[in-house]
Amino acid sequence: MSFIGIDLGTSFIKGAVLNLETRELHHVQRLPFPSQLENCAPLACEFDPNEILNAVRKLIADLSSFAPDCEGIVMCAQMHGMVLMNSRGEVQSNCITWRDQRVMMPHPRGSGSYYQALTSRIDPQHVKQLGNELDPGRPISYLFWFAEQGKLGAGLIPVSLPDFVLSILCQSTPGVELTNAGAYGALNLETLDWHEEVIEDLGLANLHWPEIRKLGEVVGHLDLQGRQVPCYTPVGDYQCALVGALFSAEEVSLNIATGSQVSRMSPRLALGDYQTRPFFERKFLNTFTAPPGGRALNVLVDLLCELPRSQGINLKDPWESLARAVEDVEETDLEVDLNFFPTPRGDHGQISNIRQDNLTMGHVFRAAFQNMAESFYECAIRLDPEESWKNLLFSGGLACKLEVLRKVIQQRFASTYRITPFDEDTLFGLLILASVFSGRAKSIEELTHQLRP
Repeated sequence: MSFIGIDLGTSFIKGAVLNLETRELHHVQRLPFPSQLENCAPLACEFDPNEILNAVRKLIADLSSFAPDCEGIVMCAQMHGMVLMNSRGEVQSNCITWRDQRVMMPHPRGSGSYYQALTSRIDPQHVKQLGNELDPGRPISYLFWFAEQGKLGAGLIPVSLPDFVLSILCQSTPGVELTNAGAYGALNLETLDWHEEVIEDLGLANLHWPEIRKLGEVVGHLDLQGRQVPCYTPVGDYQCALVGALFSAEEVSLNIATGSQVSRMSPRLALGDYQTRPFFERKFLNTFTAPPGGRALNVLVDLLCELPRSQGINLKDPWESLARAVEDVEETDLEVDLNFFPTPRGDHGQISNIRQDNLTMGHVFRAAFQNMAESFYECAIRLDPEESWKNLLFSGGLACKLEVLRKVIQQRFASTYRITPFDEDTLFGLLILASVFSGRAKSIEELTHQLRP
């Protein structure tokens, strides 16, 4: 028997038939995520919700032909996406995603930006209760901007992107599961309910906040070829990908792609100077989401490619050549600080201790990888000062692609490591969740332990 899994990612909307008997993904398909809308507010990042909805409809229709025995539909999505709806289930806004930065616009009352006005209204203890998840790319920030602009009508429902999709498809009342609720920036982790004081302080109490649903709850049914198929409450893609990577409490997760995340799983709430997110089965993730990743390395790659590009020469994928160059340099005294964007270690970078013999591609990227390793290690120590982890878990395109990067990081941690066993770890995470929802597995923890190498 099978499920259909849908992942509403940032670049693609992916889907697959999830074979729960063989624990395999079949007929993996992907559609480009719709293009960003133009002529929106400055610094805004909005998408047509109907285009997203139509893409999901098409994907489910295509996959259903390969799954005539489909038992259910499971879904995850890029975190922080939001659509405003009214009590009649009608769409009242475009889809706003985590790349939206409108809250950084100057506030008309001259008190700095909207974001500065937002943070000045919230008690620091309340920020900690929110899991330190109060930044410009959160629904709480978009909503505050709308409220300050007088564009937020009473009774509107702020709905996460996947919950919006399912509420329309199933014609059901939108709710939200904890992993997506935590992404709003308005969840009190101590009560696991909406933070009423913060919502009141930001002038958002006139909204109708969605009901928080349990993991595995059926939110509605979808007609597939004359059969009423249950749809389960969607989850956050980051948590889902960690499940698909078979993450354990004994590991440090190092997800390295365009961005990077360092995470530790905790069996209980332990708030600190890091971000804390709900995980599954009453667990939590303590996380840093801003150490340097591929985005920072691409600054250096673009510099190296600038001259040939100016002469009309388009280089092939440079990473294979870069990896070989780094492997040829066993050690370097060149220093590269990759903090070209805001990170836990600063907001500007540099290349220093330059000499004629060490300003080479191999030395530069060896030093850059060492800087990444040091940043990841510092984050891990802040998450777990006792260094109680037993292993590293690598996931993300860059970490899986570059063995030399993994070796540099392994050397800094002095720890063993493994790579996520699945290319499509988010879809495989949905397969694990579907196995639990359907009763084929007792728990996520038990099944991931069985599947772990």
